Amino acid sequence: MANVSFETRKGELKTYFGQTAADKWVALTSQTPVSYIRETVRAGREQTRETLLGWLPTELTGKRIYDAGCGTGVLAEMAAKRGADVVAVDISAALINEAKLRFADTSIEFEAGDMAADRGMFDHVVAMDSLIHYPLPAIMELLEGFAERTTGSILFTVAPSTPMLEVMKFAGKFFPKNDRSPAIEPVKETALRKAVAEATGALADFAIEDMHHVSTGFYKSTSVKLVRRAA
Repeated sequence: MANVSFETRKGELKTYFGQTAADKWVALTSQTPVSYIRETVRAGREQTRETLLGWLPTELTGKRIYDAGCGTGVLAEMAAKRGADVVAVDISAALINEAKLRFADTSIEFEAGDMAADRGMFDHVVAMDSLIHYPLPAIMELLEGFAERTTGSILFTVAPSTPMLEVMKFAGKFFPKNDRSPAIEPVKETALRKAVAEATGALADFAIEDMHHVSTGFYKSTSVKLVRRAA
């Protein structure tokens, strides 16, 4: 993952979520009143989280879960309640510190760092809204890394490529100035399906089993479930 554009974007995200807007994201993942725009984002993220959790087994005792880009740890905590041993990583030390405060009474292993780093083998990997800032080639490289260390499923989200999102991307207007986050990279569903179908390496053993779209105001997301191909 030495690509300069990837490293540049990762640096932008570390600054944004760790410094510029850490307080806003702490508020977004709580019950604190937020702006109308962020309320639509909150509602959409809740729907997406439920989708991803719905794809995981209801009983996770003894299973190891990797939450890649965990934010303040909401999904990680829900997985832990099902009995999972959760390793939750985020690029923002500020959000990880908040997660540790919120869920101090759990056994979740929270860590600030690069979600692409090797942290051992897992039964399932979840990457909710943590890949949406990267173009498809970088997403596929990240998924390849997850596939090398996953015995079960890989659950992740992408920003769907819709005419509105494409126009907003190039206009630089995903959000009004006070609510703007780092650029989102819309991904065409056909391109994603093709990339997964033609993947090599460890990712070649996986296939798309399900996809689910969420649209709530300013929040647009496509959840994707990758499972191992039948032998």
